[in-house]
Amino acid sequence: MASGPREKFDNPVVEWIDSRLPVFTLMNKEYGVFPTPKNFNYFWNFGAIAMFMLVTMIVSGIVLAMHYTANVGMAFDSVERIMRDVNGGWLIRYIHMNGASFFFIAVFIHMFRGMYYGSYKQPRELLWILGVVIFLLMMATAFMGYVLPWGQMSYWGATVITNLFSAIPLVGEKIVTLLWGGFSVDNPTLNRFFALHYLMPFVIFAVVFLHVWALHVTGSNNPAGIEPKTKKDTLPFHPYYTMKDTFGLLVFIIVYALFVFYAPDYLGHPDNYTPANPLVTPAHIVPEWYFLPFYAMLRAITFDIGIPFTDITIISAKLGGVLTMFGSIALLILLPWLDTHPIRSARYRPLFRTFLLLFVVVFVFLGYVGSQPADATLGPLPLSVFGLLGTAYYYGFFLVILPWLSKNEKGRDLPASIHESVLG
Repeated sequence: MASGPREKFDNPVVEWIDSRLPVFTLMNKEYGVFPTPKNFNYFWNFGAIAMFMLVTMIVSGIVLAMHYTANVGMAFDSVERIMRDVNGGWLIRYIHMNGASFFFIAVFIHMFRGMYYGSYKQPRELLWILGVVIFLLMMATAFMGYVLPWGQMSYWGATVITNLFSAIPLVGEKIVTLLWGGFSVDNPTLNRFFALHYLMPFVIFAVVFLHVWALHVTGSNNPAGIEPKTKKDTLPFHPYYTMKDTFGLLVFIIVYALFVFYAPDYLGHPDNYTPANPLVTPAHIVPEWYFLPFYAMLRAITFDIGIPFTDITIISAKLGGVLTMFGSIALLILLPWLDTHPIRSARYRPLFRTFLLLFVVVFVFLGYVGSQPADATLGPLPLSVFGLLGTAYYYGFFLVILPWLSKNEKGRDLPASIHESVLG
C-alpha cells in the first residue's frame, strides 16, 4: 500500500525505520512542524507538565506495586517496608505520594487556563469534555490510591466516601456492597481498590491520547482567543515550544523536588501514619487537599428538601449533598453550552474576568471550609454557612452568571490577528 510523500531523514537508521513504518514522519508532523499560535504564554506549559506527571505516576506506581501487599493485615507494614528496607523505596514512595498532589496542581492550572481563555468554546467542545473525563478519572484513581496505605484516614475516608452511594434511591445499597465486596470496608475492598488503582492510570493515558488527538484536529486556542489566519500567526512547535515547555517543566520539577526531599509529608495527614483501626474513629475525617472544595459542597447541604407544610421528603440531606458534589463536575462538562459568548478570551471580557477570578477565590475558600471540622465557626457564624454561600456562588456562576453574560456582556474589540496582538 503506497504512502503519502515524506521527507527523507539524514540518519540512516531512522530513515530505514521510517521508510517501513513512518513513525518519525508522524512525530515530526505532530510535534515538529505542527503550526502553533505564536502568542502562547506560560499557562500553556501545564498540558506538557501534566503529561510528565502522569508518566511519573505510572512508572513510580508500577515499582511500588512490586513491593505492596494488598491485605488488611499487611498493607500498612508493606508500605513501611518500602520506606525502610527497599533500596530507594522511600524516594519512589515520596515521588508517588507528592506526585499525586503536583499532578492535580498542574491539572487545576491547566483547567483554569482553559476557562480563562475560553478553550472550551466551539470547535473545541469535545476536547474540553475529554479533559473533564480525565479529571474525573484522576479523582477516582487518587481516592483509591489514598486507601492503599491502610492508615486511619485511609480506612475512614473509604468508609465515609463509599457510604455516600447508599443515598442513591433503589440501587444505592447494592452499589456500596459491590464496592466493599462485603458488608464493611475490609480485605475485599482493599483488593478491589488496589486492582482498580493499578488499572485506572492506563485508562487515563488512553483518554489523554484522545484528548491530544482532538487538540491536533482542532488546533490550539491562544491568549487572544482568535484563530490563526496566516503563517505570521503561527510558529512550528519545535524548537520554539519544546524549549519553552522544557523550561517550564524544569521550574515545576524544582518545586516538586523541594517537597519530595524537604517536606515530603507536608501535604499528607498525620492520622494516616497510624494503622487503620475500625474501632477508633478519628476526631476529624478529611480527604486529601485536592478533594476539599468538593467535600465542602457535600457537607454544605444539611437540610432535607420536601413538599412544604408536609412531612414528605423528596431529597434527603445526604442525597442532596451527593448530588451537589457530583453536579459540580457535571457543570464543567456543560460549560461550552452555558457560556455562548462569541468572544473566547477573558482578556477582552472584563466582566467575565472579574466573575471568574472571584470564582477561583470562592473555590479556594471552599477548600479551606472543607479542611475544617463540621462544627467550626468563622466569627459569629458557623463555617457551614460560608460553605453553603460558596456552593451557591459556584452553581450561580455556571447557571446564572455565564448565561447572563453570554447575552449582555459587550466585551472589547478583538485584534485583527494573532500577529497584531503580539506586536500590540
